[in-house]
Amino acid sequence: MNENLFASFITPTMMGLPIVILIIMFPTILFPSTTRLINNRVIAIQQWLIHLTSKQMMAIHNKKGQTWTLMLMSLIMFIGSTNLLGLLPHSFTPTTQLSMNLGMAIPLWAGTVILGFRHKTKASLAHFLPQGTPLPLIPMLVIIETISLFIQPMALAVRLTANITAGHLLIHLIGGATLALMSISMTTALITFIILILLTILEFAVALIQAYVFTLLVSLYLHDNA
Repeated sequence: MNENLFASFITPTMMGLPIVILIIMFPTILFPSTTRLINNRVIAIQQWLIHLTSKQMMAIHNKKGQTWTLMLMSLIMFIGSTNLLGLLPHSFTPTTQLSMNLGMAIPLWAGTVILGFRHKTKASLAHFLPQGTPLPLIPMLVIIETISLFIQPMALAVRLTANITAGHLLIHLIGGATLALMSISMTTALITFIILILLTILEFAVALIQAYVFTLLVSLYLHDNA
């Protein structure tokens, strides 16, 4: 077991060229568009889940906020599908890269903030200074609220990166322990293998939950500004 623990997080290359763009584009194959009057069961279930998620997530928004529905649904499908594909053996998960998650979080967060300053200038500025603040605390509170505003995209990206990376590392470690224990004690190896199966099932749930949480937080930022 001389394999590097973080080898699965290295960006894959082919003939010296990074193929991460092809990997990012691959999940679009899982969501085919159809022109049939009656869809098959797979596409029907996909459309039902998308409709249910969009209805629940966009119910709190006004008409201006609901214009982001397509973007948010595309975001949750992309993150969820890449997280699930990363659980396949010998695959690469783009959402374990902090740079990519920041690349998703910063533009979406900036879009909501700019939208708020454009259409709700007074309300957006009021967030920096709560009503009834004592005069000596005004400079400190403005600095604190400014820092909390700019830390939002970092929190989005780090949360997604940490959860997906931690799950992959646990699967890698427990899988390696199972192989090592097979030559020592089959009973202990069997118990470890059962734990590995349960952890893999949990990671499937985490992959979908993290996609939902990331998109839900962007939706809440949009609700506060739109």
